[in-house]
Amino acid sequence: MTSLIDRYRDRLPVTKRTPVVSLGEGNTPLIRADRLAQAAGLRPGSVHLKFEGTNPTGSFKDRGMTVAMSKALEEGSRGVLCASTGNTAASASAYAAKAGLRCVVFLPRGAVALGKLMQAVMHGAEIVEVAGNFDAALKAALKIAAEQGFTVVNSSNPYRIEGQKTAAFEVAEALGRAPDFQFMPVGNAGNITAYWKGYKELGGARPRMMGFQAAGAAPLVLGHPVADPKTVATAIRIGDPYSKAGAMAARDESGGMIGSVTDGQILAAYRFLAHEEGVFCEPASAAGVAGLFKLARGGRKPRGSVVCVLTGHGLKDPDTAARFAPRRRAFTPGRRFKL
Repeated sequence: MTSLIDRYRDRLPVTKRTPVVSLGEGNTPLIRADRLAQAAGLRPGSVHLKFEGTNPTGSFKDRGMTVAMSKALEEGSRGVLCASTGNTAASASAYAAKAGLRCVVFLPRGAVALGKLMQAVMHGAEIVEVAGNFDAALKAALKIAAEQGFTVVNSSNPYRIEGQKTAAFEVAEALGRAPDFQFMPVGNAGNITAYWKGYKELGGARPRMMGFQAAGAAPLVLGHPVADPKTVATAIRIGDPYSKAGAMAARDESGGMIGSVTDGQILAAYRFLAHEEGVFCEPASAAGVAGLFKLARGGRKPRGSVVCVLTGHGLKDPDTAARFAPRRRAFTPGRRFKL
C-alpha cells in the first residue's frame, strides 16, 4: 500500500521525521460519464466524475486527514478534535484510531446522516452533541480545542488543505492536463480552496472552478451567513463557511462561479448518477452535477473538458436512498412468474 503522503511527499509539508498515518487514501477513479455528457448536451468523452467515495472512510476528507493526523502525531498532540456534519467525524475518528490518538467530535444534534454517525461510533470517537447547527459546533470546537490543547482537524487546519490539494494532481495526471471546467459542491469551502491551490501549484492551464451550494444553505451566493441552513444534502448544510475567502478567490481567479441548486435538482442529479452512470454518491456530492445540468439547460453549456467532483459515497446517507425504494413484488416457488 502506497500512502498519499509517500506519492506526493515532495509537494507536502512533511519531513523524514513525520510519522505517516495512512489507510491507503487517494488514487480515486476518474470515471468517464458519457450519459451525463449526453444529458447535458455535451460531446462524448468530455465529462468525467472524480469519485472520492472510494477513499477509505468513503469521502474526500481522508486526503486531508492523513496529513493533518500525521502532523498532529509528529507534534506530540494530546488528541484531535473536530466539528462535523458527518464526513470529517468519520475520517478523523478512523485516522485517530490508526494513530492511537484520542478523538472528540462535535456534531449538530439530529443533523448527521446515520452512516456517518455509525462510522465515528465504531472508530471509538467521543461524541459531543451540540444544540445548534454545524456553525455552532465549529465555534465550540475551536474554542475548547484552544483552551485544552487539542489539535483541530477541520479545514481550518492548513494541513487538511495541503492533503486535499492532491486530488487536483490526480485529475491532471489522469487527463494529461487540467480540465477546462470543474464542477463541485461547496459547504465549508475547504475543498474548492484546496483544489484551486493544487491546480495553481501544477502551473499551466487551470480550470474554471464552478462551485454549487444548496439553495437553503447558500451564504456565498447570498453574500451573508445563513442562520438556519436547510437542505437534504447534510454534508453542505453550512451557513457560514470557514474557508469562504479561499472559495471566493478560487472563483474570481479562475473566472468561475459559485451558484446554488435546489434540493429537487440535487436529488434528481443524485438519482441520475446512480441510475445512468452506476455511481452511487451521497446527495451533497451531486450538487456539482446539478449545477452542470442547471447551466446546460439554461443555455450556458461549458465548452471543453469537464470534471465533476463527487465528494462522498452514497452509503453515507442510507435514509435518503430509502426514499427511492422500488415497488417490491413477491415470488412463491412453484408458481408462474412473469417479468
